[in-house]
Amino acid sequence: MPGGRLTQQERQQIALGVADGLAYAEIARRLDRPTSTVTREVMRNGGPTGYRADLAHRATELRTHRRRKAVPRGADTSAHAHGRDAEAVREYEEVFATVFMQSGLPRMTARVLAGLYTTDAGSLTASELSASLQVSPASISKAITFLESQGLIRRERDERRRERYVVDDDVLYQSTMASARATAHLGEVARQGVTVLGADSPAAARLENIARFIDFVSESIARAADQAREILHTKPETVSGSAT
Repeated sequence: MPGGRLTQQERQQIALGVADGLAYAEIARRLDRPTSTVTREVMRNGGPTGYRADLAHRATELRTHRRRKAVPRGADTSAHAHGRDAEAVREYEEVFATVFMQSGLPRMTARVLAGLYTTDAGSLTASELSASLQVSPASISKAITFLESQGLIRRERDERRRERYVVDDDVLYQSTMASARATAHLGEVARQGVTVLGADSPAAARLENIARFIDFVSESIARAADQAREILHTKPETVSGSAT
């Protein structure tokens, strides 16, 4: 399987495949490339409706030039720790961000979240994120505001009174529970329609089935999150202490 960066000819083939409505996996198969490579290429360069081969190629050249010119700071400083390859870390962050984008997050928000999850400290300041992602502080601020509103990150002050943005296991738990509550609310609204539309009507029957399905899903999510938190976050010393 060929490695290295995509060529301009490959990008043209990707553009043709996207225009023809081909799945990313099929485009990747024709190029003999990983599906993640094609997915990341399209998502970071306009998405399926805005991808253009020439613009994507030019944007990649500009990003490469900026990386060579810039002095990595923040999260990239730790990329050399533990024998890591800094370029491989950056590529992985892009893959991770692409997954978040496919789940509905805006591109910059996805990049910020991926950057936070892949740093050892689990937290970064606005200036560190700005330097790492090579974007303006204003872009970071907008992404942080959205992520905080969704319960995906939290803020704290470090010893130098700097504001840090944090991702940890409890933040993910709280976000999952918030999602379960939002899903449950949709079920409640669906069930309200049963009375409005008449319990014996086909529309009411449909809404009741939706409500039952959502009830089951939201309760299962909440129960699984509670169980995972209890089991996965148990401290080893607590387990050994209870056995003695």
